[in-house]
Amino acid sequence: MSEQILWVILPYIVITIFIGGHIYRYHHDQFGWTAKSSEMLEKKKLALGSSLFHWGIFFVIGGHVMGILIPESFYQAIGVSEHVYHKVAIGFGLPAGIASLTGLIILAYRRVADKRIRKTSSVSDLVTLAALLFMMITGLAATFLNIDSKGFDYRTTIGPWFRNIFLFKPDASLMASVPLWFKVHIVMGYVIFIVWPFTRLVHVFSMPLKYLTRSYVIYRKRAPRKSI
Repeated sequence: MSEQILWVILPYIVITIFIGGHIYRYHHDQFGWTAKSSEMLEKKKLALGSSLFHWGIFFVIGGHVMGILIPESFYQAIGVSEHVYHKVAIGFGLPAGIASLTGLIILAYRRVADKRIRKTSSVSDLVTLAALLFMMITGLAATFLNIDSKGFDYRTTIGPWFRNIFLFKPDASLMASVPLWFKVHIVMGYVIFIVWPFTRLVHVFSMPLKYLTRSYVIYRKRAPRKSI
């Protein structure tokens, strides 16, 4: 029964909260829909931590898409063997995960150690950081424990389970053989998606892409007034 709740029922509850929470937040708190930048209070650690985290997480998400959303049959069709896939996944995934976690640790330290930033932090900021840290740690732990190419293959278990959720055919039996660290990592993913609409993470959906195409704003120095 607990397996059915975790891998069949809970995913749809999470998706409902994620989508419904964003709709509610957008209609009732548009002024709060922001990353709440604290760059004015401290720049050096922010620049380093933010760069490491965002570039790292970009490749981490790419790895998740390649490993979970794209079926194993696709790689077989284009001639990519399990051994080659595993080497590429470990070769790119581990450095990206380490970089992302390092950046997140720097950002967490900055938020806690800097007195001014700590005073401007909300409970949701701290909860989000804690959840992200734990999710990154469990993800890296699962990767390290699965570094052997003959180990657990998530493309034949977690991948089909995840894709079947969106086909409305969730199958809890696919998760029966999944190691504990992977399961903990997925549950932490649930937590992130549940709190997402109610935290500063909403800024992910507000990328200022229009700035790439808008006209330049030209500032000219005002000419000094001539004395009469």
